[in-house]
Amino acid sequence: MAISLSDEGNVVKYGYRFIPKKFSFEGYEAIFKNPGILINAYSVTILITIVGTAAGLLFTAMIAYVMSRKDYRYRRTTTLYVVFTMLFSGGLVPFYILVVKYLHLKDTLWVLIIPYLVNPFYVMIMKGFLDQMPSEIIESAKIDGAGEYRSFFAIVLPLSVPALATVGLFISFVYWNDWWLGLLFIDTDKLVPLQLLLYRTMNTIEFYAANSQHLSGNVDVTKFPSLTARMALAVLGAGPMLFVFPFFQRYFVKGLTVGSLKE
Repeated sequence: MAISLSDEGNVVKYGYRFIPKKFSFEGYEAIFKNPGILINAYSVTILITIVGTAAGLLFTAMIAYVMSRKDYRYRRTTTLYVVFTMLFSGGLVPFYILVVKYLHLKDTLWVLIIPYLVNPFYVMIMKGFLDQMPSEIIESAKIDGAGEYRSFFAIVLPLSVPALATVGLFISFVYWNDWWLGLLFIDTDKLVPLQLLLYRTMNTIEFYAANSQHLSGNVDVTKFPSLTARMALAVLGAGPMLFVFPFFQRYFVKGLTVGSLKE
């Protein structure tokens, strides 16, 4: 944050300082010269983060709840399958062929959401939490006439807020920080997420900085605040999640510690 607000010349001359010797917004001004692209990328990232986190949390909780039920016949088999997928994957090439050739998700928003919907590690964390929940609660709900869905949504989910908040925070970080799926599958400029836009911008800055002596014409790279612009990009990329984290912090330790207990 301090470097992004520093004057480029002072950073080059005096190095990084906790308190800027001279404040400057040149880094942010350079990035916001074309705000439409940045706003569009923010919109895409916010959309996939909200939709992906909500859907991923629902699927994760449903799978973990089924695995935690002691009366579920295939409990051990399902757990083994989830652990197996956590340890082994099909590889990049089969994954790419599946998404492009069979699911036809290339250049759509769904390709940024669906691959991260269910993470087996988060399922195991959620299962560890739900394993501690007394089964008598569900049995009492059944005696009162509640079905499986009502028991899950009206009883299990409200009692699992610490685990939901913890896993939800993990999932939202995955969606917010991802640029890899966009790099693989997104060609349309309107669907480029924020992190991929920042990644491309950073590479462009590094290219101009490294090849400034070979450039000609009206491009004067010596006046471009490359160092402060890079730090401004880092602030823009990580800033929103830094504000979100404190709201989940009170659930974070409880959700992790309770969810880490095993039978």
